[in-house]
Amino acid sequence: MNRFWVRSLRGRLSLWLGLQSLAGLAMVCGVVYAATVFAFDLRQTQTLEEKRLQLGHLLQEPDGNQGDVALRHRLDDFLLGNRELSLKLWRADGSLFYEHLLERGELPHRVAPFAIESRTSQQIAVRGELGLDTRSDHMLLQRIALAMALAVLGGCTLISAGGYWLVRQGLKPVRQLIEQTRLLTADTLHQRLDATYQPEELAPLITQFNQLLERLEGAYEHLESFNADVAHELRTPLANLMGETELALRKSRGAEDLREVLGSNLEELHRITSIVQDMLFLSQADRGSLARRESVKNLHAVATKLAEYHEAALEEAQLALRVEGDAAGAFDIALIERALSNLLSNATRHAEPETTVRVEITTHQDQVTVQVVNHGATIAPEHISHLFDRFYRVETSRTGAASHHGLGLAIVAAVARMHGGGTFARSEAGLTTIGFTLSMSDEVKPSHGPGLNGRRVQ
Repeated sequence: MNRFWVRSLRGRLSLWLGLQSLAGLAMVCGVVYAATVFAFDLRQTQTLEEKRLQLGHLLQEPDGNQGDVALRHRLDDFLLGNRELSLKLWRADGSLFYEHLLERGELPHRVAPFAIESRTSQQIAVRGELGLDTRSDHMLLQRIALAMALAVLGGCTLISAGGYWLVRQGLKPVRQLIEQTRLLTADTLHQRLDATYQPEELAPLITQFNQLLERLEGAYEHLESFNADVAHELRTPLANLMGETELALRKSRGAEDLREVLGSNLEELHRITSIVQDMLFLSQADRGSLARRESVKNLHAVATKLAEYHEAALEEAQLALRVEGDAAGAFDIALIERALSNLLSNATRHAEPETTVRVEITTHQDQVTVQVVNHGATIAPEHISHLFDRFYRVETSRTGAASHHGLGLAIVAAVARMHGGGTFARSEAGLTTIGFTLSMSDEVKPSHGPGLNGRRVQ
């Protein structure tokens, strides 16, 4: 079959319409033809029966003393007005008594045999055959069959052509949508498909496509912002490395000076490595990696142990730490510690001195909530929804970037996704709460994040 008819919707629908119309018209014409043949056959049978009865009455009439001659004359008169009839009569001894053939020779005809007692003077027993010329009916049936065949073929052709045109017209809105999508580029993602004159069957598709464009626009803007932030974050340590190296090479320096330069460069390299490792972790989480779960009987003990690593920073910031609540379940300890450590670092940087930072662990049904609460400046509502974005900082400047590159809370969100949970943040009346939820079920899928495919973190 032609590839066009296989792959084209117009071709396939037109082909099926043509085949269905062929089957339907052929069935209707077949029924009509069969009914016509039956009607002709019935009429021919009735005609032969009527003529046979008339012929029987004719043969039963008394002929006086004229005998066979008078009978033949009556038969000639009878057949003179019935030119479509043929007749043969035989005596009882088998000899031919009378014969009248059709004028046009051997033509399509029907024969009706009969036997009757003739009331001639000789009282002969007659056996006969009465034939009927059916050529006119046969020719009419041929014309009817030809007309029906042409009607079937013409009807199929007309229906197929009409179906092709109708499908083409019906797909016109789809072609208009294709033209609209062809105009979409990376610079015009803000545009949306126009559904004003589209049929209602395409409305859900247009709505879903516009929603997809909206998500794609957001992802593209996020990617552009992310690329700019990465470039900015890497530019500072790279510039420091280049500057320190150029100064070291510009004049002769002693071993102690070179050691100091190398130490400073090593700090910048550690910073670059930290940024790259965090970006790789986030990329792995975005591709759908899941946490490697293991049984944890005391999440309170995990948080308490982690607090010891932040003891120096908390003491320097004049803060106290308290861990409240407990939970048990199957979690990735390393990821939980990493997320909680980032939350503690964030709270340490922003909490007011001589206040207490609280780590609260609660359980509700099959979900564990871990949150860190600190007293400090209230975060404006417009910043709350962006706290977990990569490289996002509430401060307009990038002060403190040497020790904090803006990926901490993004990593918290990634850890939550890898455990089938999510994140939350709220800040009001000088009290800021930032945390995440964890699903205790091992057979869960990540609830957020692009490109999820369900792999586990190694």
